[in-house]
Amino acid sequence: MYVRVFAAAWLLACAGLALLAWGFEAPFAYDPVGPRAYPLLLLFLMGIGSLWLLCKPKGEPTPAFDWAMARRAALCILVLLAYALLFEPLGFVVSTALAGFALGLLFNGRLWPCVISGVLLGLLLYGLFDYLLDVPLPLGVLRLLES
Repeated sequence: MYVRVFAAAWLLACAGLALLAWGFEAPFAYDPVGPRAYPLLLLFLMGIGSLWLLCKPKGEPTPAFDWAMARRAALCILVLLAYALLFEPLGFVVSTALAGFALGLLFNGRLWPCVISGVLLGLLLYGLFDYLLDVPLPLGVLRLLES
């Protein structure tokens, strides 16, 4: 019952925020997709998740509250908050590598695969956004390598 009420409220919030995001315009073209694509994509995905929670069959039981899972979710939120705060000072590559590493460990990954995947995630996504999509990203501490 509470899940459906939350899902309905979240779906309405997503719809309202999508209306706001639709009006996002930049005074100059700084990237090819514009400022509204990313928020609209995220709101669309959250809206689909809310619809699924609203329409899922009643026969599926809602899992009981699990403190370990709640602690893991809180740590995940803290990692994402740290990622947002460190994005400019450390740069995209380093902050993404650290966030990928931390999230990998948070989801029970082994140490070295998490290190390797975090570094690859930072480097490959930087290459994708900066070179292929022509979206400028901050270099942060790696500014020294730029020449």
